[in-house]
Order: sequence, then C-alpha cells, then structure tokens
Amino acid sequence: MAPGTRRDRRAHPGQVRIIGGTWRSRRLEFPGTAGLRPTPDRVRETVFNWLAAFLPGAACLDLFAGSGAFGFEALSRGAARAVLVERDAAVATALCVSRDALQAAGAEIVHADAVDFLGGPVREFDIVFCDPPYASGLLERCLRLLAERGWVKPGGFIYMEARAGEVPAPPSGWQLLRSKSAGQVGYHLYRRIENKEQP
Repeated sequence: MAPGTRRDRRAHPGQVRIIGGTWRSRRLEFPGTAGLRPTPDRVRETVFNWLAAFLPGAACLDLFAGSGAFGFEALSRGAARAVLVERDAAVATALCVSRDALQAAGAEIVHADAVDFLGGPVREFDIVFCDPPYASGLLERCLRLLAERGWVKPGGFIYMEARAGEVPAPPSGWQLLRSKSAGQVGYHLYRRIENKEQP
C-alpha cells in the first residue's frame, strides 16, 4: 500500500477497513499523502483467502506499508508478528497511531526506505507484501534483495502488485502460484521453492 504514480484522488485523510479476523470492520486512518493508493478491498480479500492456511503464527513483512492494511490484516487473521516499513514520516506516524488503537502488540513500525531496509540486517519472514509505486523499478530491486539476501524462509511467500497485464518475472527458485487482475491492478503470489538435499 504504497505511494503510486496514479493521480491522487484524495485531498483529505483516508480510511481503509480491516476485512476479517479479530479486528474485522475496524478502520485504519492514513494521511492524504499525494499518490497513496490503497489496495482495493476485493483484492485484499482474495489475497488473504489465498494465504489463509499459512497466516496463523506467521512472521510477515509489509514493505511500502502505507495505510498498513496488509500488515494489520495479517495480524488480525492470526499472524504472530508483522513489520511495517514506511518511508513517509507522516504515514509512519499514522501507522503507530493505528497500532496503538488496535493494541497490536505484534506490529513493529519501521520508518525507513524499503530498499535501505532490505540492505540491512536480514530477518527471515514467512510472508512478504510488496507493492511499490508502479513503473518505479522498486519492485525488481526489492525482489532481487529479498531473494539474494534470504529474507523469505524456504516455502515462504511474496505477494506483489504491478500494473494489470504485467506479470513480474520471479527470481530464480520462486514459483508463481496465483495471478489475477482487477481494474488497473495486477496482483500475484509467489512461493519460494524449498531447497531439497541432493542425493
């Protein structure tokens, strides 16, 4: 849920709704930052249906967190912890407000650039949400860092968004599991293939 390249239609603070789980129907507020593009509810609902069996107890990373809808939704549905990374200071502050309002003990808010964060000390995650601005080149950079530096556990998942009709090429050792589009949004789920010992 990151600043995008499409024209910002919000001149005032916005809201997104948590769809399911413990905090179902709770609303998250975020500043009217230019270009912030919340992922549509129907897309998030589909994504969390895909991941439902893998969320309980999971460690999640929400890059380009924006409103925090992915990270907080994951926690609402049983994830053990979620790290939400956001570069914009005002948006990161709003994430802290949402965390406190939900009493989301498993949420860690990191005010940082996503690429810089991925260049730092590695922590393994079960699920990573990555939806940077379209046509920014950040998706490819983040995918490379996630794969090369071992941020995702074997068997773990990366969810990513791109323009409809654009299916990002997965890093070596990754498998495309699901791919759909809704309007201008193309959304895709990849899984890291577990390493198998050679005989």
